[in-house]
Amino acid sequence: MKITKGFLNLIYALLITIPVIAIFFATFKSNAEMYQDVLGFPETFNIGNYVSMFAEESMGDYFWNSVIVTLFSVSVTLFFSSLIAFAITRMSGWPGRILFGLFTLGMMVPAQVNMIPLYQLVFDLGLTNSLTGLILVNIAVTLPVAVFILTGFMKSLPSSLFEASRIDGASNWQMYRKVAVPLSLPSISATAIFLFVMVWNDLLYPLLFITDKDYKTLPLALLEFQGEYMTNYPMLFTGVIIASAPMVLAYLFLQRYFVAGMMAGSMKG
Repeated sequence: MKITKGFLNLIYALLITIPVIAIFFATFKSNAEMYQDVLGFPETFNIGNYVSMFAEESMGDYFWNSVIVTLFSVSVTLFFSSLIAFAITRMSGWPGRILFGLFTLGMMVPAQVNMIPLYQLVFDLGLTNSLTGLILVNIAVTLPVAVFILTGFMKSLPSSLFEASRIDGASNWQMYRKVAVPLSLPSISATAIFLFVMVWNDLLYPLLFITDKDYKTLPLALLEFQGEYMTNYPMLFTGVIIASAPMVLAYLFLQRYFVAGMMAGSMKG
């Protein structure tokens, strides 16, 4: 049984690792070399694709746009969602359930359904072709998800801690800042990684609201390397590696909190 399980894990690891390695090696090939030998090693490890990405393709600007949109969207969403989750857990009776239900309903509407009214709203506000509009849309879309996750965790916090803080004279803001947030850091960190991946990889809303080259994000910029008759795969894969690097680094640095948040969530559930 253990041998079978280990063999299946090995097959699963190979299925994930081999494509990643092939994509990484492809970033050092020319387009002609890529079509000649898709899975082979590059003749020379030429970093020209990486240099070209930043020197000729404005990848640095696209990268910076994605950083701005992601950092502002995730940080603002985490702040307001944690406040809302704390308020919901401190409410007694039906008001808290109704408020939680309203945010839950926001998760039930597919993004494709509200594209037209959402675009019309952003257009009327004059926020198309702007990072500000994209940030506001991302906050509105991800807020229900974050509230749903954090509310489930904060409900598990002992009410005696808040009662003791209230007896000591703590205000609601002090209970939120000094009790709820420190105890919820694992869950907040896990939610941050989840939101980071959502916003960083998002293509739908940049494609919907951004047409000006100066405001393109990385996923939208990668479409430039895909043509109708010919796709520059080495450049496309180079962009994918560059776009994936921040997610990998974020997970490596926040892995401890992510695992702790997932374990806490499973144990509380």
